[in-house]
Amino acid sequence: MQRFITFEGIEGSGKSTQAARAAEFLSEHGVAFVATREPGGTGIGDAVRRILLDPANAGMAPLTELLLVGAARVQHVEEVILPALAEGKVVLCDRFEDSTRAYQGFGRQIPENLVTLLCSLTAAELKPGLTFLLDLPPEEGLRRARVRNRDLATESARPEDRIDREEIEFHRRVREGYVLLARDHPGRVRVVNAQETPDKIARRISRDLALFLKLG
Repeated sequence: MQRFITFEGIEGSGKSTQAARAAEFLSEHGVAFVATREPGGTGIGDAVRRILLDPANAGMAPLTELLLVGAARVQHVEEVILPALAEGKVVLCDRFEDSTRAYQGFGRQIPENLVTLLCSLTAAELKPGLTFLLDLPPEEGLRRARVRNRDLATESARPEDRIDREEIEFHRRVREGYVLLARDHPGRVRVVNAQETPDKIARRISRDLALFLKLG
């Protein structure tokens, strides 16, 4: 069983919150785990993340974005994910390959063969054993994201919102991509209604985690 668990969803879906809640659940049950995210998870990956999300880079070409995402993933897989799995730890990851297919494939409309090639080069045979897709309408997700960004913004730290600033049609395509991915991988992807309360969502995810990891 691949103890690699991912959290996916559009902007504002609450996936990062639920990934953190899942980490709390595993900690309470004494499960050794690593919590990480993409793009990022390493020093190199975090530097790439800043480039990808900086609104000053609004003119970034779609293929540039795809290649940067891939570069960050190679480092992440080699430096963080594979070593943790080799040690028998559970890995909780906020975004992975499904994000690439949804955002760069569907959102940016990069040809599927190029996205598939990039994913095969960067993640090799590594696939999540379980994925939680936090699903909600993009209009609601963007509303939440903008509230979050406003709350986080200070004079010294501006929110990273290049993706948030995309037109609504982009975010609709991303959600469509996620819906299709969930349809194609029903055994792995658990679709969670992100319009439920955070506590109700966390309880649902905790139940699924307990079953997946065979926790007593």
